[in-house]
Amino acid sequence: MRNVTDRTRNPFDMRPSCDRYVPGYGDANADFHVIGDHPGVHGGIETGVPFAGGAGEKLFPALEDGELLGEAGDEPTVNSTFFSYLHMCVPDGTPSAADYTDMERFFDAELRAIAAHVLLPVGAVATKYVLNNYTSVGWKTDIDMEALHGEELRGSGFLVLPIKDPAEWDDGDHDELVAGLLELQSTDFRRESDLGRFMPGADPYLVR
Repeated sequence: MRNVTDRTRNPFDMRPSCDRYVPGYGDANADFHVIGDHPGVHGGIETGVPFAGGAGEKLFPALEDGELLGEAGDEPTVNSTFFSYLHMCVPDGTPSAADYTDMERFFDAELRAIAAHVLLPVGAVATKYVLNNYTSVGWKTDIDMEALHGEELRGSGFLVLPIKDPAEWDDGDHDELVAGLLELQSTDFRRESDLGRFMPGADPYLVR
């Protein structure tokens, strides 16, 4: 099943009750879903695009070199890629656990509507959340983003490739992420099987 909208800005019309928020941006039929923490950490407050004007200054060029973006910028040209935050509202300080829980329904609805094959959480908060809630991996201890950066993790249903917070990148982190993305795309990352042979007609029926 594919989504029919061609809107890149807030394609699912998410409207939380806060005054300012940064909704999802990108291809609603994306294979890759880049997940950040909140606008106060990763940017987008001025542009309305997750990561733009903040972490995107380093992240977007790496994603462009890794063939997930056609062109970086404040409104990047996406290549089967979607961007969103766990907590889309612009917070006053650090969001509480209750704040994250309140925003969870928006993020979860967006994630399931897109149903990307690969989740790319950015930073320790997003990585731990994704591993604990959308894979069978689970992670109860502190996240070692140095070790996980650009490394493929297979869980139940989703493939995950964590990204170290760009504010903490060293000289080699750009190239390491690019290499991880290109290697991933050279494999059968979709992991789909065609069950159409069991059904009438010639149309394929692809499932994960």
